[in-house]
Amino acid sequence: MANTKSALKNIRKAARRREQNRFHRSRARTLIKKTRRLIEAGELEEAQATARLAAKALDKAAQKRSIHPNNAARRKSRLMRRLQQALKSQAPQ
Repeated sequence: MANTKSALKNIRKAARRREQNRFHRSRARTLIKKTRRLIEAGELEEAQATARLAAKALDKAAQKRSIHPNNAARRKSRLMRRLQQALKSQAPQ
């Protein structure tokens, strides 16, 4: 257990921050998984809408520093690339 008042306060702050970070990371992960499932199922219009929400959640998490901005950019890039490949493969030839 902490010995000083400042150490106790730091423990409270860390717990509060951990909870906020968990919320932002979890929301982004959930939306990414949902988008991937929609792409695999072939529901590309819904996948596009969900991908926009996922990108927004990743940007928010990066802005709040729950994840590193480069990490958010990488995840968005991979998700959008996967969506574009699915759109190309489904386009009439």
